[in-house]
Amino acid sequence: MTYRRAVIPALVGGLLITLLLWWAGASEQALQLRGTSSVFDVQSVTELRRWLAPWSYDPPTGSLSDGAAGGDAVSTGGAQYSDLYNTALQIRFVAVFVFFVAGALLLVHRIPPTQGRTPATLLAVWAWAPVAATLAVTVSAPWLIVSRGHGSYRFLPQLAGVIASSGPVTVFVGLLTALATVLVACLTAKDTEPQPRQSVPPRAARLAASAGTAVVALSVVILSYQSVAAWIQTSFGGGGLLSEPGDLLRQWLLLGAWTDPATGPFGDWLLYRAADVLVLVVVWWALRLLPGLLTRTTVTAMAVGAVCATVWGLLASQVLHMAIDDTVDVWGPVYLFSKLGTGIPAALTFGILAGPAALVTLRLAGGREIGESPGETGR
Repeated sequence: MTYRRAVIPALVGGLLITLLLWWAGASEQALQLRGTSSVFDVQSVTELRRWLAPWSYDPPTGSLSDGAAGGDAVSTGGAQYSDLYNTALQIRFVAVFVFFVAGALLLVHRIPPTQGRTPATLLAVWAWAPVAATLAVTVSAPWLIVSRGHGSYRFLPQLAGVIASSGPVTVFVGLLTALATVLVACLTAKDTEPQPRQSVPPRAARLAASAGTAVVALSVVILSYQSVAAWIQTSFGGGGLLSEPGDLLRQWLLLGAWTDPATGPFGDWLLYRAADVLVLVVVWWALRLLPGLLTRTTVTAMAVGAVCATVWGLLASQVLHMAIDDTVDVWGPVYLFSKLGTGIPAALTFGILAGPAALVTLRLAGGREIGESPGETGR
């Protein structure tokens, strides 16, 4: 599919995810109405508000500075910080539109929903939605932090906290967005020349997938080990505004967390390690199929595809965690999904590294370049 055709579903998806996140943020105020507790328990209401707060124009109580003095200065200072908060949200919504459109445009162009690729296109666009939301939250975070009135205090830990706040809502919104995007892409691809799936030497594809998975395993197995994670958390110093980067580094480097089996029951330890293994299995399988799904194996396409594969590995492991979680009766059913979508920044970091590593290995192992179909133009 040409870029000219792919831009239509990408724009539709970008508008839809922006509107859905805006609607979700506006719905946060409804959870404060009297009678909400008759529908949800208190814990569920609190959790839902936490999910929706990053997209709400209504700032959390006490989150904005009230100024340094009384009288008119209080009103003026509060209005200025409120304007900063609104600016942060405006940047956030514009950014989520731009980031989603950019990624969806590439994915629909390189993995068009034809010749059996439709499920792969749907999964890839779905995985890209929380990535776009995380990038949008990251870009708008400085304005949000400053609006609290203490942006110069522990800025990097505050930045890490804001980035981690995008929540499971982006995963659910991403599903609706991906369905609409792929449906429009199927309609726009009806009149195009079919692009058959290319064959990739099995050995080269397996080696490429193994190389990419090894990059992801660096985070899951090595960096996520308790002692290494603690070293990342505490070993980087600094001063002033950029001091204490440990929380931020953990956000962008750690795909999991694990300890020795001596810290708890061995059976539970094995179950949680099975979730870590599931991350690597999903990543390996996705990278194994990715070169054959792409109409052309470029560095950018492999990197974005590897990011989506890593996100799906994370989501699969989180679903397994949900299956073995026994805290639902204590915290309510909504809490069961509270961890869904965490780890997206690290998935972005190691997906970007895993894609080129897989591509280089594919080339060295003898995988030929997958070219464009003869009728494709507009690249």
